[in-house]
Amino acid sequence: KPFDRKLAFSIYQATFGTFANKIASKARLSIVTNGALTSLPPALLVTNDPAGKPLKDVDWLLRSHAITVLPSVASLKVLRSGSQTSSAAQKPMIAFADPVFSKAEKTQVTELRSVPGFYRGGQLDLAGLSQALRRLPETADEVRAIAAVLKADKNDLKLGTAASVTTVKQTKLDDYRIVYFATHGLVAGDVELFSKAKAEPALALTIPEQPTDLDDGLLTASEVAQLKLNADWVVLSACNTAAEQKPGAEALSGLARAFFYAGARSLVVSHWEVNSRATVPLMVGMFLASSRDPKLSHAQALRRSMLAMIDDATSDADAHPRLWAPFVVVGEPAKMQ
Repeated sequence: KPFDRKLAFSIYQATFGTFANKIASKARLSIVTNGALTSLPPALLVTNDPAGKPLKDVDWLLRSHAITVLPSVASLKVLRSGSQTSSAAQKPMIAFADPVFSKAEKTQVTELRSVPGFYRGGQLDLAGLSQALRRLPETADEVRAIAAVLKADKNDLKLGTAASVTTVKQTKLDDYRIVYFATHGLVAGDVELFSKAKAEPALALTIPEQPTDLDDGLLTASEVAQLKLNADWVVLSACNTAAEQKPGAEALSGLARAFFYAGARSLVVSHWEVNSRATVPLMVGMFLASSRDPKLSHAQALRRSMLAMIDDATSDADAHPRLWAPFVVVGEPAKMQ
């Protein structure tokens, strides 16, 4: 669908535009959002009247600022602590992609209701969830392409049934600088609904035929917090699938805090599914920018990759924000001096 650039300009005018003069000289913004704004990547806001301009030439907020989203102001203190210097892990990347949710051939995918809707009295409805989750075979191609550029070992790509909670828990994850999950993230819904259902935000991995306490197919925030990471980047691609009538990222914040507690320095999270044709060059460009210039913040590395995609576009279809805008950096370690 056509992108509503006029609306993006109106939202900017009502938010950042009200104090634009105070941030004009700032190259980097760290933002804590709430309410509906948690579902909106700030990079796609428009800073000047876009009337008559092709998408390639629109004044996106991305043009003037690198943007980091923070779960809370307090999280910045944790991420800037002395223990959060660059990772010394030896291996470039481990990835979990294209998990198997159901072995039955699906003729129709059940509507994916909000996450708490899959809980009854604190118990997870795995059968209902397995029918609701669409398999993501394109994510296997995504991580293969990125691994090839980063020269990662193909044995470190955990695909299909290997993309399981058991594999995550049994792998020495602190050996890897990048930990990559390409799957559904069950994070939508406000904290009150999660609390009532005794639910947790989680990543959906392969659902085992015989679920156990060790592995029921969901890597929950509390399980994430018990992992041991030494990662500069944790990527959650194709993640925010479970839509909620009332947008809110409290659950995503909980997942982010869990990864930070486990030792991640920042997360890269997608707000919607994007095709691999766009995701692969975007992620590869981000990692290459970071490796070539270690002084770049993570948000600056992502910004460079996004701008390259926009500047290389030959049509409005190629410059559409649906391709370059879904990813945001959540959390930011101290910038190298």
